[in-house]
Amino acid sequence: MNLVQLFDTFNTDDQCREYLELLRWPNGPECPACGVIGEATPIKGRGRWRCRPCGHQFSVTAGTIMHDSHLPLRKWFAAIFLMVESRKGMSANQLKRTLGVGYKTAWYLCHRIREAMGNDPMEGRPTLLGVVEVDETLIGGKVRGKPALSNKTWVAGAIQRGGELRVERIPNVKRETLHDFIHRAVKDDAEAIYTDELKSYLGIEDEDTRHETVNHSEEEWVVGDVHTNSIEGVWSLFKRSIIGAFHKMSAKHMDRYLEELEWRFNNRTNPHIFRDTMARIVRTDPLTFEELIGGREAA
Repeated sequence: MNLVQLFDTFNTDDQCREYLELLRWPNGPECPACGVIGEATPIKGRGRWRCRPCGHQFSVTAGTIMHDSHLPLRKWFAAIFLMVESRKGMSANQLKRTLGVGYKTAWYLCHRIREAMGNDPMEGRPTLLGVVEVDETLIGGKVRGKPALSNKTWVAGAIQRGGELRVERIPNVKRETLHDFIHRAVKDDAEAIYTDELKSYLGIEDEDTRHETVNHSEEEWVVGDVHTNSIEGVWSLFKRSIIGAFHKMSAKHMDRYLEELEWRFNNRTNPHIFRDTMARIVRTDPLTFEELIGGREAA
């Protein structure tokens, strides 16, 4: 689907609502109050349903990341499409101009969509197999008058060659921190883990998985098929997104930016990424503005 097809297919809020209902309730509307499925009748002209058994009224966006949003569904659909199709990300300022909304509305919208992108049922489970590259990087800029690392955050990443990506904000690059990340990202029977020469990675191999390194400090970048070029390419993409689209990034919101990066990268060849993102939208709990501005504090 391209942008023109999006507007042709979903040019009214009613068409958007019908699509959301199909994604959320494939077996018929489910009452959030009593849990009964297929026993609700539509309330004409209101975009809502009334449950026959208990009388509760509800809409398809109730209890989702769209809950209590006053933004037209057409603009939600456009924002989601632009975010999943923009390789380097879409900033709140870009959405503000494109959708004709205020900056606060656009900023809140972006973070709610990122929250849904990160709603992963596989979170915390090792999923990477075969040859896996692992690396760490610092994200953040310098602040005048403060120590060099005061505004920087460590991020760990693991990528399966030709496969999926896992990225995560970490508090430090100590051995236990990086080993914990690898154990949660990489399956025990992976063939190999390739890293740089950082000593924290030592001992990550086992009887099923070998560990090989390249020594960047000695200008060693590729040894046979041993390299970390794939994960370093991800860091390059992410940092270009910060410079070119977001311009700056709060450490307390970085988790959501990383979730967006991971979701979009892992669906880079998925022709149904818009549909799959919408499916997460209707299955993600509400995120209030108060919760958002409270944020998740930086490690």
